[in-house]
Amino acid sequence: MAKKKSATKRILTLLIVLVVIAVVAIVGLRASGLVGGKERATQVELSEVERRTVTQLVTASGNIQPEIEVRISPDVSGEIVELPIVEGDRVTKGQLLARIKPDFYQAQLDQAEASVLQAKANEAQRRADLLNAELERNRQQALYESGAISEAAFQSADTRFETMKASYEASQYSVRIAEARLKEAREQLSKTTIYAPMDGTISILAVELGERVVGTTQMTGTEMMRVAKLNQMEMVVNVNENDVVNVAVGDTAAMEIDAYPTRIFNGIVTEIANSARVTGSGSQEQITNFPVKIRILDPHNVSFDESGVDDVVMDNELPVASLEMPNFRPGMSGTVDIFTHTVDDATTVPIQAVTVRDFMQLDVEHGGIADSLRTPGEEDLRRVVFVVADESRVRIQEVETGIADDSHYVILSGLSVGDRVVTGPYRAVSRTLEPGELVEEREEDGPVRMASN
Repeated sequence: MAKKKSATKRILTLLIVLVVIAVVAIVGLRASGLVGGKERATQVELSEVERRTVTQLVTASGNIQPEIEVRISPDVSGEIVELPIVEGDRVTKGQLLARIKPDFYQAQLDQAEASVLQAKANEAQRRADLLNAELERNRQQALYESGAISEAAFQSADTRFETMKASYEASQYSVRIAEARLKEAREQLSKTTIYAPMDGTISILAVELGERVVGTTQMTGTEMMRVAKLNQMEMVVNVNENDVVNVAVGDTAAMEIDAYPTRIFNGIVTEIANSARVTGSGSQEQITNFPVKIRILDPHNVSFDESGVDDVVMDNELPVASLEMPNFRPGMSGTVDIFTHTVDDATTVPIQAVTVRDFMQLDVEHGGIADSLRTPGEEDLRRVVFVVADESRVRIQEVETGIADDSHYVILSGLSVGDRVVTGPYRAVSRTLEPGELVEEREEDGPVRMASN
């Protein structure tokens, strides 16, 4: 009886194992599409190759500054005793900006004038001595020629004459030195008064009345203020070293200023730095940028215009926001799109359609490398797109790309207008999609439909 039960149990176990194997096999065959239904298609997003105009952009951020800004530092040191301007004042060329206490320099001037008078008096005395020595020499020469005196007596008179002559010439040089020092003293005194070098606006005033400043003759000196033409503004942006090679003087630009988020301003590249500005040198965060200057072409800063409109604004107490023209101030930040190159009527695809695949990993029938020719660890990376071929299957197509804007690549070779390419999902295009795979288009609104060629 026990043996019969054991045999029955073994039979039941065997039947269960066979059933499980059969179920697994059926599921595998159905998943592969060989049994019980058709192959499952991958849902993708498609786009057609089309012709359009593509403009390559270089985007960078920076700050606004005046095109012309003069930094004013004193040539002499001393205390500021007069400061008739405040920051923001509009000034004209030659207008008084500041005065440094002149007492010390006035004393130097008085001393220099006295030195000149003393040198001239000494010159007059030396000239009188020279005339006396010349008369004595002539008299001794006549006596010597008549035999009345010895040669030694004549030579003594002649030597004294030459000595007085040299002394007189030295006194003349002393006068010239004293006059040069007088000129320098006058120049130093005149530098205690500082005038505006041009018409403009006081953009920065860094000193106060009564403050002591250091002249530029001593180290770098104190920067007192800046005079700028605020109706001629530019933006200085930092362009990465990989992008600066595409930028040229004369390129146009679209500028977005943070203070005016709803407006776009026109600009033009006027200057590109020859030397880079490197931050984080020697570290992993090292960044190499090149400053690029972009002139703002749209009329701006009406309140700082040289026509005197600012006086009207101040008198009527009108807010700047009520003016049609923008009011840019130095230091405002913004972003610039520089239009570096344009291709008209170009063959294009969306940027997301282009990916990079390793042809070393592809089968030979799909353009890959034979196993016998593959080198372990070697890569053969190429730019490709997936094109929908016959029967809604995709084929991999190598392409040569040109410039790109923010949405499309220019295709130089590999595709024709009207070809349908896979643009998404990103994971499928970049990793999982394989040549020959069945796909169907996924529509944003509506049912999924099979992709057609």
